[in-house]
Order: sequence, then structure tokens, then C-alpha cells
Amino acid sequence: MADRDRPISVGELIARRHREANLPGLRGDRFRLALIIEGGSARGVYSHGMVAAIEELGILPSFDAVYGASAGALSAAWLLCGRARRAKSAWAPEIVNRVITPARALRGGVVVDTDYLVHTVYERIVPMDFPAILANPVTFHPIATDADTGAAADLHAELTDPGSIQAALRASTRLPILAGRPVHLGGRRFVDAGLSEAVPVHTARTQGATHLLVLRTRRDDETVSRPSALENLIVERFLARSAPGALPAWRTRVQRHRDDDRDFASDPAVLQIRPPRGAPDIGRIDRGATRLQEALTLGHAAAARALSPYSTLML
Repeated sequence: MADRDRPISVGELIARRHREANLPGLRGDRFRLALIIEGGSARGVYSHGMVAAIEELGILPSFDAVYGASAGALSAAWLLCGRARRAKSAWAPEIVNRVITPARALRGGVVVDTDYLVHTVYERIVPMDFPAILANPVTFHPIATDADTGAAADLHAELTDPGSIQAALRASTRLPILAGRPVHLGGRRFVDAGLSEAVPVHTARTQGATHLLVLRTRRDDETVSRPSALENLIVERFLARSAPGALPAWRTRVQRHRDDDRDFASDPAVLQIRPPRGAPDIGRIDRGATRLQEALTLGHAAAARALSPYSTLML
């Protein structure tokens, strides 16, 4: 077997492609390298720090595609438009407290206002370069859950203009109850990606990925807990009315997440980066300014530490 085609690790593949500086479509290898970004609502602050480090290291062109679930789709979009470092200000308290407002539920509003986030924050306050995402040769794959089938859906084919990217971001982050009713896009209805595939490795693999760098928003000593009886009752009633196809996905998501954690850990073609042990727990609607800023810093440091060797390594 030629050296170019010998089995190599994720890190080696990043380093080789970084050295050769070849864009997607001009590769000298037979591999497909995907960046996978886990969701987690406010835990996405960790992945934002991580993608800022990837941007600084200049290794994004080493990837063929970026897959993001829920808050991971937001981090992916910032990376692909080249503004991840600049957009750290989107986690400032004055923005977070406007996007996440539990008191709105008392007035019949949404707790997590992703419409405001995508259409106001990302347009005027901390602008996202939507055309740059469309122009990037590294393809963007925001994941959502089909409200009528419960299946994970890759919204890449729907991304044709800035408005469709904004709709896809809203669809991927449409938390049941907390963020409102399903989002319509391309004649279908979608809810949050976390119900069907919070870490979209399976979708990437189905589409031909051979190597995966996975940015996680949970520490390795964190577990996904089952919802309380009350939360389960409320969510099931909501889904039964608004997204009945997603009910089975909701009921099985904890076990699927645990199975995936086991499988990813033993897969040699998967390299995971996680927040370090001792990093703060970040809840889904966490607004703690100190915790969020610490998590942003720790996410950046974790990715920089793991990936810096591959941005300079000569193979």
C-alpha cells in the first residue's frame, strides 16, 4: 500500500492536509474528514471556544464537511464564515440574558428566543457572514429532527441563500417547549437536533466520512440523565401535539446517547475533544456570566492543546 493511502489517524490526516494546503475537491488522498459538533443549548459555549481555536490554528481547510447539531450548528456556522473568534462577544451577558429569559414563559413566550438570536444578534449585533458560509468549499451540514418522522435530517440541501441558513439554524436549535413550535423549511417541519442525533456522527458516516474530529460539550465524566417524570410528561404532551413523529426519538435519546458514547470511545477513526474534568456544569438555559466565560476559555484551551501539534507537524 502506498504511504499516501496507508491507514492514518485523525490527527495525522489533519496535519497532512494542513501541510499540503489542498482544498476540498483537490485532495491527494482517498479520505473524507468531517468535523462534528455536539449540541447542548447553552453548553454550546464550550464548542464555540473550540471552533475559535480551530480558526486560529488555520486548520479548517483540512476538513471536507462540518456537521453541527443544535448549538453545535451555531458554532459550525461561525467557524465556516470565518468569524468564530470575533463572535465570542455573542456570549456577553447582555445578549445571553435577552436570548434566554425564563420569565417570558410566565407571559406565554419562549424561554430561548432563537428567532431573536438568528435574526437580530446574527444580523446586526454580532453579524454573521452568511454568504461566506455558502461560498466555503468546506460544506455545512446543520442537523435537525424531522417533526413528522423523528429522523435526523441533514439540512445542507436547503442552504441556498442567507435566509435559508437562518431558517436551518432556527430548525436545528428549536428546543421543544423552550424555543417554540417546529420550524418550516423545504416543505417539512423540524425541531431540535438533540432529539434524534445530538452528536451527528452517524449522519456523517452515512455520507462517506472516514475520519471524524468530534467536539463535545460534555466532560468525559458527565452522563446524560433521564428527564424527571414531570419534564417527561410536559415534553411528551407538547410533542404529541406539535411533533408527533419525534416522540420515539425523545423516549430513546438517553440510551442512544450512552450507546454512542461507548462506540465513539472505541473507534480509532474518531478523535474527541471534550471540556476538561473540573470544568463547570452548564445547564441548557444557563445564564451565569462567570460560568459561561470560563467555559468559553476552557473550550478554547482544550481544542488548542489537542490540535496545535497537527497545525505544524510535517508528515
